[in-house]
Amino acid sequence: MELPIHKIAALVDGEVVGDVDRVIRGVAGFDEAGPDDITFATSPEYRQRIDETGAAAVIVPFEVRQSEKILVRVENPYLALAKVSSLFHGVFQPGAGISQQAWVGDNFRGGKAISVYPGVFIGDDVTLGDRVTLHPGVVVGEGVEMGDDVTVHPNASVLERCRIGSRVLIHAGSVIGSDGFGFASDGNQYHKIPQIGIVQIDDDVEIGACNTIDRATFGRTWIKRGVKTDNLVHIAHNVVVGEDTVLVAQVGISGSVTIGNRAILAGQAGVAQHVTIGHRVTVGGQSGIVKSIPEGQIVSGCPAMPHRLWLKASNIIPKLPDMKKKLNELERRIEKLEKA
Repeated sequence: MELPIHKIAALVDGEVVGDVDRVIRGVAGFDEAGPDDITFATSPEYRQRIDETGAAAVIVPFEVRQSEKILVRVENPYLALAKVSSLFHGVFQPGAGISQQAWVGDNFRGGKAISVYPGVFIGDDVTLGDRVTLHPGVVVGEGVEMGDDVTVHPNASVLERCRIGSRVLIHAGSVIGSDGFGFASDGNQYHKIPQIGIVQIDDDVEIGACNTIDRATFGRTWIKRGVKTDNLVHIAHNVVVGEDTVLVAQVGISGSVTIGNRAILAGQAGVAQHVTIGHRVTVGGQSGIVKSIPEGQIVSGCPAMPHRLWLKASNIIPKLPDMKKKLNELERRIEKLEKA
């Protein structure tokens, strides 16, 4: 593909500084880009080195005003990069059809231009929308329903009766609808509590690789519109994840948790059961959430506390050995004074 700079700028609502007619043939990283590429620079380090890149043009924030390179000044460089990368590297579209090496159960209903690869298992009473792609090793359980433009990557499973919306992407190895971790003890042994609910995933959700999203004990585990999860995320039974929330790698969420809209849980954060996390809450990496958090808060630590307080507390920790030494010395001096 070849595009002049001014057309790229129009796509990202940007302003060109330099030759607006220069033709771009690709997009690449800052240090790997060549003379026909466009790249981007957002961090202070890259902004100081703009003239060192081999790219013809650089996507930058509006505060960058001049360079030897052609600049495309935008409000949100990361969003602009996403649009430009999608333009030059479109999503691969597989050939439509159902492989003869796939197993398809009874009462199957499929939309237009679906692609089912060899080694896929589809149970009875499954409904797929238009342009659904199921890669090798995918398992779709009985009674599953999927909307349009869904892609399920290799060896992922969507188990019985789960509901998947439109424009959903499920990466390799994820399991949607595994049993919730529910057991009752009689004092000697554990007895399994039947998990008869479902998982519902709404439109425009992306599920990372090797996620596990448990079905509800009753009702539904609900992943709302626009949620994005990283790899290795666990979501337990009856959890509700609000719209446009982001769950980063190795986040673990216990049962019956409710998370509001546009929240961010950073890597390895853990959430105890029956907790409510409000809208627009940010949880720092490796934090432990043991009680509910009002909306708009930023918390860190284990147990989680306001982020500024956690910064102060964590700053004290390396000083504790010296503080203990001084405290021991003070105790000895006080003891001598008391004896005197």
